[in-house]
Amino acid sequence: MTKENEILLNPNKIVRYLQKPSSEFQREDIIRFIMENGIEMINFRYVGEDGKLKTLNFIINSKDHLETIFAIGERVDGSSLFSFIEAGSSDLYVIPRFCTAYVNPFSEIPAVDLLCSFYTRDGLPLESAPEYILRKAHNEFKRVTGHTFKAMGELEFYIICEKKHMYPDIDQKGYHSSSPFINWEFLRREAMQMIAACGGKIKYGHSEVGNFITETEEFEQHEIEFLPIEVENAADQLVIAKWVLRMLGAKYGVNITFAPKITVGKAGSGLHIHMLIEKDGENKMVENDELSPIARKMIAGLLDLASPLTAFGNTVPTSYLRLVPHQEAPTNICWGDRNRSVLVRVPLGWVAKTSMIKNANPTEQGNVPYIPGKQTIEFRAPDGAADIYHLLAGIVVAAQHGIEMENALEMAEKLYVNVNIFKDEYKERIAKLNHLPTSCFTSAEALEKRRDNFEKNGVFPAGTIDRFICNLKAFNDKDLSERLYGNQVATKKLVDKYLHWM
Repeated sequence: MTKENEILLNPNKIVRYLQKPSSEFQREDIIRFIMENGIEMINFRYVGEDGKLKTLNFIINSKDHLETIFAIGERVDGSSLFSFIEAGSSDLYVIPRFCTAYVNPFSEIPAVDLLCSFYTRDGLPLESAPEYILRKAHNEFKRVTGHTFKAMGELEFYIICEKKHMYPDIDQKGYHSSSPFINWEFLRREAMQMIAACGGKIKYGHSEVGNFITETEEFEQHEIEFLPIEVENAADQLVIAKWVLRMLGAKYGVNITFAPKITVGKAGSGLHIHMLIEKDGENKMVENDELSPIARKMIAGLLDLASPLTAFGNTVPTSYLRLVPHQEAPTNICWGDRNRSVLVRVPLGWVAKTSMIKNANPTEQGNVPYIPGKQTIEFRAPDGAADIYHLLAGIVVAAQHGIEMENALEMAEKLYVNVNIFKDEYKERIAKLNHLPTSCFTSAEALEKRRDNFEKNGVFPAGTIDRFICNLKAFNDKDLSERLYGNQVATKKLVDKYLHWM
């Protein structure tokens, strides 16, 4: 897509008005848009320790005021945002990132929102800020490998409402259902439109497998999948997307949750992460129409650090009620092609140079181009309770670890499994594989053993790792599955507790 067409078709109003991509936004651009479009409010947005989007509102009272906000940012109470900052010296600066600007789709007062970064009293990035940890991980990856890391998430969620369905779908058969067999397709479409207007790069949306009805409520699962973009932006768009969906839930009086598990025996909500690496704008995941050696090394790194990665991607006790057999969620540490029962999946990537479009459209006379560069690999363990910035930072660290491992290709070959690992005939093969942690407590133990990989080169501060280990162990859930077995009341109480954790 040319730069002109990218601007013409871009849903972000600021991009279209300024006639430049958001990556080129400067301070004066945003000020001009505000002054020429009747914008009355500025919202600074940032993510604290709890993973949720925070807001600082400014009413614009003069051009000088506006220019000051965008020149020096503002100060906030860091001790109320992060547990590791003491009240005695708690001030932090929040500095807007102009490339993230969008028109707030919910505000009754015309408003522009910008995501911010945290800085210390000395004007330096806050080392323990989630956004900065991810930035450090990507900078280190680029420095060592010479490649750019791109990622995207598959954001799954449930919409819960009062029972009212006229056309009930088959239980747990909701994949790609259409209205009238689902109620909330319109909400998903509205969310996609708003997320795109806020800068999100969306691939598509659809209903998901999970749907069921109780005596009083209906549960309907949906997914919004994004396009691969640079990993820092991938985290930003997921945070914005979750905010948009929850705002729409409030608007329509329904409960929207990204919780990993709603009830036993029904599909949970994952947050599968796809990734690729580029050099000079070229996807390097494929070589000679096959998965490249560097991609296989990345897979080896993800598998080697899979257990500690759950500390960032599976952060609540109910996360481990999802990671069970026969629910399309991984339990064993292995990988395979097009295989949804493994931890790392290699999805179809349009590698084969066929003429599918012409075959499906016999009247097509034009020259249909072959478009390369779409191959990704997919890490399937994380769920909707993931700490997004730390998770993506951990994934980048793991990918770099694999690229640097001497035995990475041998490990990848050893852990390749291209069968449905839940079938009984493969029991002996599966018995030789390592398993993911089964609780927050064992996840913390895994992180404790491999913390050096994440602290290397100062990417994750030691205090951040300590905090994750402490918080995960505090759940005291080492034998939770056994304690909950058959107890539906206790299970529901636990699910409700963590329904909106992140």
